[in-house]
Amino acid sequence: MGVMERLVLSDAAWERIAPLIIGRPDQKGSTGRDNRMFMEGVLWIVRTGSPWRDLPEAFGDWNSVFRRFSRWSLKGVWWRIFEAMSDDPDFEYLIVDSTIVRAHQHAAGAKKGGSEDQAIGRSRGGLSTKIHMAVRGLGCPVRFTLTAGQKGDAPQAAALLEGLPAEVVMADTAYDADHLRQAIAAKGALAVIPNNPSRALKYPLDKHLYAQRHLVECCFSNSNNSAASQPVSKRQPEITLPSSLSQPSSYGCDKCPHHLARQQIGML
Repeated sequence: MGVMERLVLSDAAWERIAPLIIGRPDQKGSTGRDNRMFMEGVLWIVRTGSPWRDLPEAFGDWNSVFRRFSRWSLKGVWWRIFEAMSDDPDFEYLIVDSTIVRAHQHAAGAKKGGSEDQAIGRSRGGLSTKIHMAVRGLGCPVRFTLTAGQKGDAPQAAALLEGLPAEVVMADTAYDADHLRQAIAAKGALAVIPNNPSRALKYPLDKHLYAQRHLVECCFSNSNNSAASQPVSKRQPEITLPSSLSQPSSYGCDKCPHHLARQQIGML
């Protein structure tokens, strides 16, 4: 099967993305050559984890695509697309969590102060980056941030939740901090967070609601299925496009009702 038969952007997704990009025909300045195919080329790199030099010619010259990708990153285009594509009214639940991505061995040796700018730090497993993510009730990401691998979870949570409506905020024990519980209460939301064993004053925990926290693990699992997020190709933090650009083939946890339903009808 050729590259052109494996394009992933639907017409509906492109209609939402097209007004957000730069180099449109209705803008002043130069017009980007085949913006949709450029997006497909970036998605191909994300899916396969291949070096830019291996980009198929169908997407254009690899160096031109790479430089254009870099320009969009510097101008915040990818963040703008992420925010638009992750916009959804289903904010009954917000779930926060983090995961570690080991940095490639060639990430070492940056100039002093440069590694922090690239969200690379030294944790117990060596050079690494930590991805902090907020996921909505449907299991899709709505906001994420990158820090050095040794950074704590709870200090990053307030920024992830700021401005996002929610009735329930779920997190694991690493987020059991008074300042975070107070911030959640100020939003008018219920904090569903297990108590740290060292806590003297214990808070009640709704275990039925807490069982839904697996959705953030599913989100991380789905992201890790992308070859571009694997440790072997992790040279520095890069923006991963939201899963809402293309429907995932399956969910990463057998607790998901979607996963169970597909099993029942023989789709998995």
